[in-house]
Amino acid sequence: MEQVPSTGRLVQITVTEGYDLKGFKGDTPVTFIRAEFNQVVLGDSAKITVSPEGSAKYNFTSSFEFNPEGGITLDDLAHKPVFLTVTEVLPKEKKQKEEKTLILGQAVVDLLPLLEGQSSFQTTVPLHPVQGSPLETPRSSAKQCSLEVKVLVAEPLLTTAQISGGNLLKVTLEAAYSVPESFIPTGPGQNYMVGLQVPSLGEKDYPILFKNGTLKLGGEREPVPRPKKWPIANILAPGANNIPDAFIVGGPYEEEEGELNHPEDSEFRNQAECIKKRIIWDLESRCYLDPSAVVSFQKRIADCRLWPVEITRVPLVTVPKGKAGKTEKTDEEGQLSFHGVAYVNMVPLLYPGVKRIRGAFHVYPYLDSVVHEKTKCLLSLFRDIGHHLIHNNKIGGINSLLSKQAVSKNLKEDKPVKEKDIDGRPRPGDVQAPSIKSQSSDTPLEGEPPLSHNPEGQQYVEAGTYIVLEIQLDKALVPKRMPEELARRVKEMIPPRPPLTRRTGGAQKAMSDYHTQIKNISRAILDEYYRMFGKQVAKLESDMDSETLEEQKCQLSYELNCSGKYFAFKEQLKHAVVKIVREKYLKTTSFESQEELQTFISELYVFLVDQMHVALNQTMPDDVQGTIATIFTSSEQLRLFAFEAEVNENFEMAAAYYKERLVREPQNLDHWLDYGAFCLLTEDNIKAQECFRKALSLNQSHIHSLLLCGVLAVLLENYEQAEIFFEDATCLEPTNVVAWTLLGPGAALSILDKFLEESSKLQSDSQEPILTTQTWDPSINQKPSNTFIKEIPTKKEASKCQDSSAFLHPGLHYGVSQTTTIFMETIRFLMKVKAVQYVHRVLAHELLCPQGGPSCEYYLVLAQTHILKKDFAKAEEYLQQAAQMDYLNPNVWGLKGHLYFLNGNHSEAKACYERTISFVVDASEMHFIFLRLGLIYLEEKEYEKAKKTYMQACKRSPSCLTWLGLGIACYRLEELTEAEDALSEANALNNYNAEVWAYLALVCLKVGRQLEAEQAYKYMIKLKLKDEALLAEIHTLQETVGFGNPSF
Repeated sequence: MEQVPSTGRLVQITVTEGYDLKGFKGDTPVTFIRAEFNQVVLGDSAKITVSPEGSAKYNFTSSFEFNPEGGITLDDLAHKPVFLTVTEVLPKEKKQKEEKTLILGQAVVDLLPLLEGQSSFQTTVPLHPVQGSPLETPRSSAKQCSLEVKVLVAEPLLTTAQISGGNLLKVTLEAAYSVPESFIPTGPGQNYMVGLQVPSLGEKDYPILFKNGTLKLGGEREPVPRPKKWPIANILAPGANNIPDAFIVGGPYEEEEGELNHPEDSEFRNQAECIKKRIIWDLESRCYLDPSAVVSFQKRIADCRLWPVEITRVPLVTVPKGKAGKTEKTDEEGQLSFHGVAYVNMVPLLYPGVKRIRGAFHVYPYLDSVVHEKTKCLLSLFRDIGHHLIHNNKIGGINSLLSKQAVSKNLKEDKPVKEKDIDGRPRPGDVQAPSIKSQSSDTPLEGEPPLSHNPEGQQYVEAGTYIVLEIQLDKALVPKRMPEELARRVKEMIPPRPPLTRRTGGAQKAMSDYHTQIKNISRAILDEYYRMFGKQVAKLESDMDSETLEEQKCQLSYELNCSGKYFAFKEQLKHAVVKIVREKYLKTTSFESQEELQTFISELYVFLVDQMHVALNQTMPDDVQGTIATIFTSSEQLRLFAFEAEVNENFEMAAAYYKERLVREPQNLDHWLDYGAFCLLTEDNIKAQECFRKALSLNQSHIHSLLLCGVLAVLLENYEQAEIFFEDATCLEPTNVVAWTLLGPGAALSILDKFLEESSKLQSDSQEPILTTQTWDPSINQKPSNTFIKEIPTKKEASKCQDSSAFLHPGLHYGVSQTTTIFMETIRFLMKVKAVQYVHRVLAHELLCPQGGPSCEYYLVLAQTHILKKDFAKAEEYLQQAAQMDYLNPNVWGLKGHLYFLNGNHSEAKACYERTISFVVDASEMHFIFLRLGLIYLEEKEYEKAKKTYMQACKRSPSCLTWLGLGIACYRLEELTEAEDALSEANALNNYNAEVWAYLALVCLKVGRQLEAEQAYKYMIKLKLKDEALLAEIHTLQETVGFGNPSF
């Protein structure tokens, strides 16, 4: 026995026991087990007699060597099982020299758990009977016969890095439907083959072949579920062809990721899969991808997008009986015919969390130019790489599992093209076929169609041929964000607040308020009277005559009118009178005529005077009004609300929020900078300049204030002042890249070079790295901007970019690269302050910088500027460029979602937003992504999804709009209590939103609270709700319940 090398590890397979066995010659046969792997017999067990109960204790151990450096590899373990063949030894008859044996059945042991990091596992595998075996009829126990198997390795075959970074690729080829009419089941045998290539070891491609497809006539649909089969020929037991626990389950066409998944394709597919000819494979092939191959696979998908899957037909050549060692040459041998290709879109595998794609894909003729244009693939798997397979395509010549006891160990490394074994994998000891076309040769092989013309392949198009393919990964290429644990009830998410003073409404409350105001005004008049005449009244007491009282009354009236108190009392009483008009008389519309108005005023006057006497005749205790709890909103919340209004182009409300921040904290310079940036966005440059200078006056050493004052000076064409501001900034902070770049790129580069020399000296002394640029917060809200740069650097100056930017260490803004240029740093600053008119000039300098040039971030900036200009076509073009450079950047998908949303294409926006929130890393504007995605869900009536989306937004950055969206979703789901909680919180944050009042009215109408429904409706009308459909819904519900609208 050979000594096991240090790099090799033994994989031991132990068969402990068999169950429910029986033989040809009775229920207690003598049997043994043969173990095979990779077409090599691992050994035979001892001959064991089966007990009358059908059990047999084999305790048989066999092993093979796992050696990734030249023997059995991880890929072999992935797609090759261990076969256990149970054979019965028949009793010797007279004059018989050798024992006669008959095969009872075959079991299959899948070694896949070893690729999942396990070092041992135990399983019970069914023993599949061969044709004619007595095992086809089970024993009285009605249980299928089986074997107990243990698999053991001394240590796990995968390292920690391989477990975390590797992956297992499974490709299932189901069938080709609607094949050309020239495919007929009679005549010479044909081998129908499909193949594709995937990266296996780093950049090296690995072919996966599916051979020996079965041509079937139409008439009935293929059953589902049906088992997937091993891509291995000549398995003895029919049931052993099936992969354990692997089935083709099908599914609705609309849920597939292929090309024929639209409603208009369903009729054609139903006909093709029921009536027309098809080729059936039902094979699953597996391939282990090491960590480097996973990276290469992901990069290839991002670069190429479409993956070529080739299909062809080659004739089967039968080896004449008795001439197994000879080969007869025929004209058709080695001919490649009906060469087609399907273009599989692999991009869905880059969607976060996606591990499987399945679909139908059209088959087109294989034309080199078209394949290269679509897939960037230069070589054909069948014609250029695996053409020698055709020459070995003889029945019985290959693919025999049991005929070969050993495999040659002489690896011919000088032969670049290897023969493939039965499932399309390279096999050691194979010889290069002499008819392989040189990669540098332009001459096609003999018998092949010209590269620019493929008439046989064109028949696939005419017949409408398509293949159904499934590609599945063990782990998603792009991890998906784990679902956040959200509060079960909305009320648990609402922060605690002091209870609001309960207010009641209606006619009775209006009358009570009127009486209260009459008492208050009377008390105030008495106080004024005692102030004026208190001493006089104390002296005269009861001796005061009527003339004196009349004189005092006139003086009091004069004083009340002159001081304005009379007008103040009238205004104080006005609100109570209005409430009486609305609640008591239900007058909410204008009068049709002047006579009707006068009649109503007279009636109202009499009623008010009567009620005034009622109030005055009552005792007037001191009524103490309860304190009203105020809703405190933090400065950061106000900034968020302002930004929401700004993005929604409600600039008036945004300005109100910014001003409220200034009123609360007038000495906070950040508030002045934010308001100034807002004014810059709305092109109110004068007001922006005032804000920036106010901030500078609060702190004259604040760098950002100096830079912004300089930017405004440039926009106002006051270049001398701008230079002064920028120079002051460079003096205060000599290493500030943005200040030097705004002052002038040439100056920035020269200063940075000098600083680099000084820092290198200091670093050599201290042995510590020196960071030279300010780190920017990646969560900054980004808007495009407009800056001034005096001159474009000369070639000599631009050549310094590569050196000077080598020591920049900015924080990642778009998550694209660890290195950046001085111009991109400046662009980030300008985007932050919304200087829209300035950015393109800086982008031009970025293009000239050797280390700069177009990048994903560069195209994202351009796209943002064009979205602000409503130039959606140009923005989409730039976003396509950004996606090609970094397909996994969440900002790309977030911005694409905003583009489609603003353009009215909500279906595409939804897809982009869903992809963005699936990434583990957040995009820069998650708040608006959640808001707009939730709105789309509401439009499409996916209320459960909308609720979850808005709950995430409320958890991250609560605002009136997030709570409103959550309230709408809960209302549509008939969760009225949670809807009221969410809408109440929205109302607490902004009680000027008409839509909030509208849905509060709907909730109150549904639960039968008449008074609150009427109050919410009145505020909605006052705030002028613009949603006509919502208003009509409210009116319909009011008519249904019979209340809620005082004008009824």
